[in-house]
Amino acid sequence: MATTELTQENFQKTLDESDILLIDFWADWCGPCKQFAPVYEEVSEQHPDVTFGKVDTEAEQELAAAANISSIPTVMAFRENVLVFAQPGALNADQLNQVIGAVKDLDMDEVHKQVAEQQQADQDGATPEQ
Repeated sequence: MATTELTQENFQKTLDESDILLIDFWADWCGPCKQFAPVYEEVSEQHPDVTFGKVDTEAEQELAAAANISSIPTVMAFRENVLVFAQPGALNADQLNQVIGAVKDLDMDEVHKQVAEQQQADQDGATPEQ
């Protein structure tokens, strides 16, 4: 599967429609990004069940800011709309395949439960005292 260029316009739709979405945050001037790009493309061919997106941090500065990108390349993985992995730095093919395997192996019922518990804890902690 080829990679998809993600923009402000298609990001949320792509996220909503993808069970697993991997995102490479990159820029044209970034040497490590250019080295990582062919690895990302190659691995995308091996996983047709995963959506591989790319965000040009220069063209999509709002997306990069919303994702708190401070170093590129950064790889993020979402599963069922939940951010489950984020790491700056270029990965080799084996490392990227390990990340994908780990994301596929997640018990998403447990992940959603933990997210709900964290959101509840955040709400409980944010409640002003009477």
